[in-house]
Amino acid sequence: MPNVRLPRALILYLPPLCPLSPHRHTTPEKFYIEACDDGSNDVLSIDRVSTEMILTVRKDIPPHAVTRPICGIMGTIRLVAGTYLIVVTKKKKVGDLLGHAVWKAMDFDVISYKKTVLHLTDNQMQDNKAFLSMINSVLLTDGFYFATDYDLTHTLQRLANTSPEFQEMSLLERADQRFVWNGHLLREFMPQPELHRFAFPVVHGFIIMKSCCINGKIFDWNIISRRSCFRAGVRYYVRGIDSEGHAANFVETEQIVQYSGGKASFVQTRGSIPFYWSQRPNLKYKPKPQISKTIDHLDGFQRHFDSQIIIYGKQVILNLIDQKGSEKQLEQAFDKMVSSLGNGMVKYIAFDFHKECSRMRWHRLQILVDMVTEMQDEYGYFLVDVDGNVLVQQEGMFRSNCMDCLDRTNVIQSLLARRSLQSQLERLGVLHMGQRIEDQSDFEKIYKNGDPQLKSAHFPTPLTGKRTQWGLVMDGWNSMIRYYKNNFSDGFRQDSIDLFLGNYSIDEADMNTPLHETKDWKFLTLPIIMVVAFSMCIICLLMAGDTWTETLAYVLFWGTASFVTAGVIIFNGREFVDAPKLVQKEKMD
Repeated sequence: MPNVRLPRALILYLPPLCPLSPHRHTTPEKFYIEACDDGSNDVLSIDRVSTEMILTVRKDIPPHAVTRPICGIMGTIRLVAGTYLIVVTKKKKVGDLLGHAVWKAMDFDVISYKKTVLHLTDNQMQDNKAFLSMINSVLLTDGFYFATDYDLTHTLQRLANTSPEFQEMSLLERADQRFVWNGHLLREFMPQPELHRFAFPVVHGFIIMKSCCINGKIFDWNIISRRSCFRAGVRYYVRGIDSEGHAANFVETEQIVQYSGGKASFVQTRGSIPFYWSQRPNLKYKPKPQISKTIDHLDGFQRHFDSQIIIYGKQVILNLIDQKGSEKQLEQAFDKMVSSLGNGMVKYIAFDFHKECSRMRWHRLQILVDMVTEMQDEYGYFLVDVDGNVLVQQEGMFRSNCMDCLDRTNVIQSLLARRSLQSQLERLGVLHMGQRIEDQSDFEKIYKNGDPQLKSAHFPTPLTGKRTQWGLVMDGWNSMIRYYKNNFSDGFRQDSIDLFLGNYSIDEADMNTPLHETKDWKFLTLPIIMVVAFSMCIICLLMAGDTWTETLAYVLFWGTASFVTAGVIIFNGREFVDAPKLVQKEKMD
């Protein structure tokens, strides 16, 4: 949480442009942001009262500034107390991509424009504190990455197919807005092109860069997963699509290989099942999914795949959910909508992952791989030779999903990426004909440890092996953590994401925020009754009465009271979970 008593001066340097460590300074009236271009005299001045941002020169920076190091700017956000400046204060180098440094943002600072919060009422101060906590909770989420002289939001293939005019644009102008997580924070910068050099787009997801060796040939193996900021959120509160066709928790994953000047890229996507459905938490371990009966599904469904085809080409849907139980209705609806769409560019493949791989039969994953082998060979991957000539392009996309787009999706995407990597390394001359990646033990260790899509605790190899005891323990632990988060912390997390991304905006003139929503009496009373009744039941068991009938009567009474109260709580489960407060219900359903 940032301190409201601030240092007296602020200068922010952009790290990759400056040979020295960047610093910050502030005065009571203004922030000054100094560009570190060689020979540049430009300085960004931000008025702390009017919030106006203009360019000035170095000599205008007051000499009494107190210096603090930073790494760059995320943007600005308006809270109850006024506008805040968000800066990166710590970074870690992930590696180099095509000669450009890629950084992971490790720590941040949220700095108030206002010098005090004494102008706020007590309720406003509490609200502002809560909103600051939300912003900080998002910033502390692992996985923010940036580069200041390379566009991380686009794949190699998209960048290769751009115009010279596109190449001349600033990173902020040319970035794919689906993956710019600080897009809302940069809204004050965007209308002023002269300010674009002072900020950079930040992506959220996962990036790993490894230098590997096979047959004595050193090559770079990179994974870039870009998480979309459209319809982003926690799994149970954000499902399906919105009216624009944006799928919940959409992720684009690109595998990049570089060797001796040649480059290869293979891209896959994942995302929530793209029609209108929900699965709201209600204290049950697995809430039943509900398909909306009042909305035209096909319109949003078509919007989703029209955009996917424009961006990626042909689509192969790999639907990995169960074809029985509560997931069955989703699989049937998905299949029916693809048929109704009648688009030859979209193919649908349903693979009941849990049924096919039950009782540890992981080798049966090869069934799905064999089903898509011909299509994967047809779609190919992106390949550029040492002279920069594009040899082949990826013509289609595998769009995988399970319920949460986590474990099942991870495994299938890993298998397809590995198969593409086999061909890429052969084409680049790293692997000899007949050699298999699986037989390269040193690279296998790097691949399994580095690829977050591999369930390494479950799969000693991708398709064979026995599940480990540790894998079973971790499954149980992860299930407990997920249950707790789903029911008792995801509302706050969803609010934090919506505030950060600008889905909810704060109006300083509005004295009442949704944070003051009052709870129904049941929320306060029933849990207390249940705990008291259960405690009395245990006490009666431990402190037996004069006769066993007396003890039994007490145990039955208090046991029944706790059981009935628990039943009422479960029946009204939605009222007892931590639900989001900042978004309207139609956005969550």
